[in-house]
Amino acid sequence: MKEQSIIIENIKSFEPKQVFECGQCFRWNEEEDRSYTGILGNNVLNVKKESDLLIIKGICNSKITEIVQDYFDLNRDYEQIKCTLSKVDENIAESIKYGEGIRLLNQDLWETLISFIISANNNIPRIKKIIETLAKKYGKPINWQGKTYYTFPTSEELKDVSIQEFREAGLGFRDKYVADAVRKVNTKELNLRELYEIKDTSILKEKLMSVQGVGEKVADCVMLFSDLKRLDAFPIDVWVRRVMRELYFPDVEEKKLDRKQIEELAKKKYSNLAGIAQQYLFYWKREA
Repeated sequence: MKEQSIIIENIKSFEPKQVFECGQCFRWNEEEDRSYTGILGNNVLNVKKESDLLIIKGICNSKITEIVQDYFDLNRDYEQIKCTLSKVDENIAESIKYGEGIRLLNQDLWETLISFIISANNNIPRIKKIIETLAKKYGKPINWQGKTYYTFPTSEELKDVSIQEFREAGLGFRDKYVADAVRKVNTKELNLRELYEIKDTSILKEKLMSVQGVGEKVADCVMLFSDLKRLDAFPIDVWVRRVMRELYFPDVEEKKLDRKQIEELAKKKYSNLAGIAQQYLFYWKREA
């Protein structure tokens, strides 16, 4: 582990605030200088945007260039994606203008699964607090610049944690769901490596939903925000349901709007870019 840094010039489609506060991740925090520091795997990175420069530094267990390229999805052309989606209709074009710096992260699958199980009926500050508690109790410490950070605990590191101990960490009713995920991953009842080989998104979704507490929304989030990176997944939470109703189903009461109606419209309009469209719409509705 050594300290490294990288400066990326003329970066496009990357605004740290939008990337780290669009609801896709929970271990990035804003610093006083408006940079963001986060823990990803066994690495701690600090990201700061100055004009058209992206300055990234941190302590890494491999080459920072490779970590950054993969985690921040830098090989994907978001400028072209925005151009394509903007042609769909005025609504998505307007939302893109508001969140044009959003970029989806390639997060660790295990961490993303547990994080979004924890997210059920929860708010972001509390989600972050619970995840940090788990990391401090069961993860590994990383010291950098006089501060101690903690890795997200692996399924192996959590295998002997009881449901009661999960509850004491703040999980509440989600304690048994996380315990079930830990058990199924450790016994290979849910083989995370095999999930990458599944081509059909609907089958992949069913596999994820075999874990207690993983419904359609959580499964969609895991597929979209992890390094599974299924861009056709379209998570529907209260904000997305609300914005989709207002834009496309104005005559239907929100509580009567069927999930399948939204999914079908999203698939028809946004095709295999539905997940990215969802992020623009979500951020626009929540922040605007």
